Amino acid sequence: MALIRRRKAAESQSSESKASDSENRNEEEEEEDKGKKKKKQAEKGKKGKKKSESESKSKSKWSCVDSCCWLIGCTCTIWWLLLFLYNAMPASFPQFVTEAITGPLPDPPGLKLRKEGVRAKHPVVFVPGIVTGGLELWEGRQCADGLFRKRLWGGTFGEVYKRPLCWVEHMSLDNETGLDPPGIRVRPVTGLVAADYFAPGYFVWAVLIANLARVGYEEKNMYMAAYDWRISFQNTEVRDQTLGRIKSNIELMVATNGGKKAVIIPHSMGVLYFLHFMKWVEAPAPMGGGGGPDWCSKHIKAVINIGGPFLGVPKAAAGLFSAEAKDVAVARAIAPGFLDNDLFRLQTLQHVMKMTRTWDSTMSMIPKGGDTIWGGLDWSPEEGYNPKEKQRNNDTQFSSEEGTGKLFSQSKTVNYGRMMSFGKDVAEAPSSEIERIDFRDAIKGLNIANNTCRDVWTEYHDMGIEGIRAVAEHKMYTAKEVLDLLHFVAPKMMARGGAHFSYGIAYNLDDPKYSHYKYWSNPLETKLPNAPDMEIFSLYGVGIPTERAYVYKLSPSAECYIPFQIDTSANGEDEESCLKDGVYSVDGDETVPVLSAGFMCAKGWRGKTRFNPSGIRTYVREYDHSPPSNLLEGRGTQSGAHVDIMGNFALIEDVIKVATGATGEDLGEDCPVLSSLVGGFGRQRQALDVILLVIL
Repeated sequence: MALIRRRKAAESQSSESKASDSENRNEEEEEEDKGKKKKKQAEKGKKGKKKSESESKSKSKWSCVDSCCWLIGCTCTIWWLLLFLYNAMPASFPQFVTEAITGPLPDPPGLKLRKEGVRAKHPVVFVPGIVTGGLELWEGRQCADGLFRKRLWGGTFGEVYKRPLCWVEHMSLDNETGLDPPGIRVRPVTGLVAADYFAPGYFVWAVLIANLARVGYEEKNMYMAAYDWRISFQNTEVRDQTLGRIKSNIELMVATNGGKKAVIIPHSMGVLYFLHFMKWVEAPAPMGGGGGPDWCSKHIKAVINIGGPFLGVPKAAAGLFSAEAKDVAVARAIAPGFLDNDLFRLQTLQHVMKMTRTWDSTMSMIPKGGDTIWGGLDWSPEEGYNPKEKQRNNDTQFSSEEGTGKLFSQSKTVNYGRMMSFGKDVAEAPSSEIERIDFRDAIKGLNIANNTCRDVWTEYHDMGIEGIRAVAEHKMYTAKEVLDLLHFVAPKMMARGGAHFSYGIAYNLDDPKYSHYKYWSNPLETKLPNAPDMEIFSLYGVGIPTERAYVYKLSPSAECYIPFQIDTSANGEDEESCLKDGVYSVDGDETVPVLSAGFMCAKGWRGKTRFNPSGIRTYVREYDHSPPSNLLEGRGTQSGAHVDIMGNFALIEDVIKVATGATGEDLGEDCPVLSSLVGGFGRQRQALDVILLVIL
């Protein structure tokens, strides 16, 4: 019993000791857990501090790329939101807002004339200009898979962004023939949709077509004479039989409209194209259409030329010389090197130059008539004229020249006859003080620095340093010398162009050589058709500074560079100066100077002249540019700009009146700017008198 008691006592003691041990262990474990929790909390605190520090660091490291991405994202979001709201709003809302701001809008010309009882009468033919007609792919290389009959030119231009080099390859022509490269066929879109819109929302012929429809016109009496505007005029017949198709369609429309003659409405380069057509259709086959000398008299009531570059445009010469116009030159100045560099394996300007120099049609707009029309080193027809003055007697001192009764500006003389000058000082100095070196005899040589550019390079590659230096040291170029310059810097291009176009003045139009098609698009080297009952109109915009002459400089040497560029640092001494960003401007429609658009109808063809032996009546009407008053007006209804004028209500009304039976006498003539030009400002009038004596 004692042993049992002792065992129980020992067991109780051991159990108590175990319990105390377990309690001690529990306490130790609790203490350890508390320690671990404290450590975890400390670690969390440290991590939070690190996160806050990293976040603050990341905020402080906000990069330019982040800003650009944020800006692009916000812009896209706002754009899509505005687009959604625009599509969601009622169709009449923009008109409601516009009328609330500007007052009631006038009726569209078609609706206005319909209310007056005007109805469709003569069939109408539209002749689009350069770049405004759509082109689609019919056969292409492997890179163009999936683009069969998709637009390469016009529409959304999506392929330019998706596969730019492939697009350039398919839009270029063969540098030797001026026709399709092997394995590629790009053809004009047909129908009214070919040139109604250039791109979504950017109209060309759409507004005019819609207004003609309001007085009863439809596709049976409207025809879009679409053609491939890249190739030379005669080659449109050789490759596509386009001239023959135009002839057949006009004959069909006249026959199916009761014998009523057609009204032809060419725009821009389409003016020169239709001038070529009128000679082609009467010329005997195989060179011509074989219609006979009275075809135009039988089938055409009137030709209404809109923004016609009859005598060419200086902008065409600058584009062929340096792939620039004023807008491109300013872009190059804002972002130096961007358009010249190898961007994503695409040297932008070099590819543009290589592509456009295969388009023979661009050479149709090189200035015609040489120095006789465009002026020499020390004179020009526009001498004394400032496009911003508009004959404001209050702001500028004027004086009357004895014997003329006219006023001319006493501002600093501008030598517009120097179409290209290397340096502002050269453009302004008297020609007698300038030493020039003839570039024609310069020795050309391979420029080793450009050996890597064979895949993109143009004919500048073969000029060499000496050839480039010789061009710059000639210093200034008149219209006649610009032709020699282009022959020097681009001999292959000009050899092709010389087979299809001419730029002189004919002094004996009975010479058999002028029966060749290369002269047919130059109004100074061809006769108008024998159609005394036909009328010719010249309608164009005025009131916008238009490129007339350029100040050039040598480009900084670099791999694959174009060696010449417009000097955008050259500006006039005051705001009223005609010189801005390296470009001298005169009055015009932003593309075609008044001299080119109006001179032939005002003087060269007026009455019976050797260029107009049958005495076709000619009329000139100008439309003063008035920009839209607010964004809701779009491109405006009173614009005088080269393309936007196609939506000018006054011009559309005049066109509809002629198409529905009115004559030039009913419309009258309205050309104050051209009248001031040909009427004379001092020496300018004497110069134009000399021009008329020479060409007439």
